Amino acid sequence: MSELLLYVGTYTERTPAGSKGIYSARFDTSTGRIDAMRLAAELDNPSWVTVSRDRRFLYAVSEVGVRDARGVPVGRVAAYAIGADGKLTALNRVSSGGADPCHLAVTRDGRGVAVANYTGGSTVSFAVGSDGRLGAASADQHTGKGPNAQRQEAAHAHSVDFASDDRLLLSCDLGNDRVYVYRHDARTGAIAPHRPAFVGLEPGSGPRHLALHPSGPYAYVLTELSSTVAVFAWNAEAGTLVQRQTVPTVPLGTPPSNSTAEIVVHPSGRFVYASNRGHDSIAVFSVDARDGRLTHLANTPTGGSTPRNFAVDPSGRWLLAANQRSDNIVTFAIDPQTGALAPNGASAKVSRPVCIAFAPAATPARPTG
Repeated sequence: MSELLLYVGTYTERTPAGSKGIYSARFDTSTGRIDAMRLAAELDNPSWVTVSRDRRFLYAVSEVGVRDARGVPVGRVAAYAIGADGKLTALNRVSSGGADPCHLAVTRDGRGVAVANYTGGSTVSFAVGSDGRLGAASADQHTGKGPNAQRQEAAHAHSVDFASDDRLLLSCDLGNDRVYVYRHDARTGAIAPHRPAFVGLEPGSGPRHLALHPSGPYAYVLTELSSTVAVFAWNAEAGTLVQRQTVPTVPLGTPPSNSTAEIVVHPSGRFVYASNRGHDSIAVFSVDARDGRLTHLANTPTGGSTPRNFAVDPSGRWLLAANQRSDNIVTFAIDPQTGALAPNGASAKVSRPVCIAFAPAATPARPTG
C-alpha cells in the first residue's frame, strides 16, 4: 500500500489558527510525505480519534464541558462512517458517561468501543451496531487518589485497551496510580471487574497510557508524572500484571516539569517509543526478546513543542509526531535494525494536533443493517 489516510484529532478551544475538529491528509508510505490537511468533520475538542480494524468507521471523543439531564458534567463520543474518499459521515453522538473523555479503544470485530473519562474518573464500554452506531453503555466508576495533590486529588481514567481477544479491558488511572482490569462481554459490551480488579503502581507515578507487546506476554505502562515506563509480565489468560522493571524516559537531570504522553510498541516487537512533553523528544528503547525488558537507546527531538501524541504506520517504516503547541506533525524514518529515528524533512501544519490515526486511502462502503 503506497498511500494511507491520516486522521488528526485537535483541540478546538483557544486555538489562534482556528482548528475546527478532525482533519485528514494523504500520507505517502514510500516517501513519508504528508499532503495538505483538510477538515474531515467539525467537532469540539476531538482529542482522541481511532479507526475500526476493518477501517470503515472512525470514533472520536469530544472533550467538552456539557451537563446531562441530571446536571452531571459529561463529554461526548462520536461515530463516523469513512467514505471511499476519506470523508467522514456522522452516524451518531452519545454521552461518554463522564467529564472530559480522553481516550478510546475499539474491539477487533468492531462491535465494541470503550472510553476513558479523565475528570469523570470512569471507564465506559459501548455496544456497537453493525452500522457502526454507538449503542448501550456499561460503566465503572473509579475511586481513590494519589499523593500528588494537584494532579491526583481524585481518580482520573486516562486510557483504555482491549486485550485477550477482547475478553478483557485494561484502563490506566493517573489519579490513583492503578491499572484496572475488566471482563468484557463481546455480545453485550458490558464490563465487570476482573479478579484481581487492578494492579497498583508506584505512588505518585500517574499511569497514563499502556501498550501491549504483539507477541502477548508483556505490557508497557507509561507514567505521566514520573516520566518512566513500567514493564509488566502480562498473562493474557489469567488477566494478571506483574511488574518487572521501571526505566526513565528522559536523561538524568531533566527538569521535573517534563511529562510523558504516548507509548507505542513497534510492529516488529523489537522497539518501544514514548513521547516527552517539556523535553520534547521521543524516547527509543530496545526490547529484550527473552523477558520484555527495555534498554534505553536514545532521545530524538520531535521538531516541535509538546509531542502529545505520535503514531507508527502499519508497515513500521515511519513515525509521525504530533507537536501540540507548535502546530505541526513531523515525519521520522525508522531504522528497521536499530529502531533509530531520523527526520526525513516531511511535515504538515495543523492547529493543535493531539492525536493521529491511520486508515487505507480507499475504503468501500459497507451495507448497514
